[in-house]
Amino acid sequence: MTRTTDGPTRTGIRLDAPAPGWAIDADVVVVGSGVAGLTAALRCTAAGLTTVVVTKARLDDGSTRWAQGGIAAALGEGDTPQQHLDDTLVAGAGLCDEAAVRTLVTEGPDAVRRLIATGAHFDTDDSGAISLTREGGHHRRRIAHAGGDATGAEISRALVEAVRERGVRTIENALVLDLLRDDEGRTAGITLHVMGEGQHDGVGAVHAPAVVLATGGMGQVFSATTNPAVSTGDGVALALRAGAEISDLEFVQFHPTVLFLGADSEGQQPLVSEAVRGEGAHLVDADGTRFMLGQHELAELAPRDIVAKAITGQMLAHGTLHMYLDARHFGAEMWEQRFPTILAACRAHGIDPVTEPIPVAPAAHYASGGVRTDLHGRTTVPGLYACGEVACTGVHGANRLASNSLLEGLVFAERIAADIAAGGHARVASAPVDTPRDTSTCPLLVPEARIQIQRIMTNGAGVLRSADSLAEAAARLEAIRADADDAGERKAAEPGVDAWETTNLLLVARVLVAAAAAREETRGCHWREDRPDRDEDWRRHLVVRVTPDRTLDVRRTDSADFPPTVADAPREP
Repeated sequence: MTRTTDGPTRTGIRLDAPAPGWAIDADVVVVGSGVAGLTAALRCTAAGLTTVVVTKARLDDGSTRWAQGGIAAALGEGDTPQQHLDDTLVAGAGLCDEAAVRTLVTEGPDAVRRLIATGAHFDTDDSGAISLTREGGHHRRRIAHAGGDATGAEISRALVEAVRERGVRTIENALVLDLLRDDEGRTAGITLHVMGEGQHDGVGAVHAPAVVLATGGMGQVFSATTNPAVSTGDGVALALRAGAEISDLEFVQFHPTVLFLGADSEGQQPLVSEAVRGEGAHLVDADGTRFMLGQHELAELAPRDIVAKAITGQMLAHGTLHMYLDARHFGAEMWEQRFPTILAACRAHGIDPVTEPIPVAPAAHYASGGVRTDLHGRTTVPGLYACGEVACTGVHGANRLASNSLLEGLVFAERIAADIAAGGHARVASAPVDTPRDTSTCPLLVPEARIQIQRIMTNGAGVLRSADSLAEAAARLEAIRADADDAGERKAAEPGVDAWETTNLLLVARVLVAAAAAREETRGCHWREDRPDRDEDWRRHLVVRVTPDRTLDVRRTDSADFPPTVADAPREP
């Protein structure tokens, strides 16, 4: 695929929202407060840049704090970045960008050491060395963890504490709305809405020539997910409206072992970390028979897409809604010391893993695709960066290797900060254009449409997909969009957080379904029932953008090479 441009792409689309009633200025605005966002903010601040962090809830309320298993890096004796790279490429099913993976695995160990220097405390053995475990797809023990199964919470604690100690300006309880552009089309900041408890009330703006999206995932587009309630795809939706390109969004990883709470359970579901299998737990059916033996050389520790498909296959074959994870042989002491968070969650729902197998089923977990970036986190919109789960760096390919996500956020956030500090956004943007001549508002959805969207996506674009299921999902999503377009004053949604979130979810859902329908093969965590085999003609990336009339432009790349962004072009002198 050859991409040409006469300048920054514009869609002229924005959310229907009041005009900003206040504004502040900064060198950099970081949207999101997980490992990626806070690391970027700390590094930008250390470089002398005036930095503002905008986050949707409290600083520690993002997806990072929910990460149980740990952070993967070649820290153990005998392990090497090359071995980590090899495991990552295998998990990515032929679609990883090798340069991005090599960057991740070579810079990862030192990035983890800098995280430790920032204040994060990882579990250690009797000698004082970092304790390492295994997870799916890893051939070596390279997962560093904290608090047994509370790694994300510890990383979040350390970074939040560092941000507060360094006096980084933060705006909490704020939903980002849209990107601001100057009259040349460059990034000039963001608009946002503060939800009553922050430093400002109502809609405002942060003016800055560099914007870092670190908004996390979009798991709430499905009925059941491990993602927190704030994960509504806001960053991807903002980037699409701003004219940025999205890649590989069809590759949504469904975590194989999520605590099954019942057929009607919706929203965030408790995760049973892959580290439980890493320590020797077995997947079994109702008769206690292990079914991963013989399906993959790593059995229960196969890459997540393989395990999720195997569990789903067993559920279909047995006519059941879940399988079981059996770790009774751990004993009470190991459960209490190594997995206290999971033990408490299970017991809170009436299940005691010390004495009984845990009912588990796959649920939406992680988006391997997102806003396209280069190796410095630059997107196709000048001045707009992305890192963490909202970004598509090329690291994950068609399926994320377990515990690479925290490392990706850490490594690429540091690279973004270095690029901005070195003048990577080329020059200071001029004042944002308040009312671009070609701007139109995106009709808002009524909040009640959220549940409709989630159920459409779960039924049509979940673990199992087909041409028919995706076509039906696309048609139903389009009907929701058309109804909003035609609503007028009849039942137009009022601007507000629920309406904005639901509108973001619809846009993300449409892009995901379009990409999944276009990819006519099974690869990684994209499983087409009607196209069950991997097709090497499809060893390509799908790139999606929104056109000014709000239709979707879906293109396939000419090769498996990760496409360059506009930012890869030589910089102006």
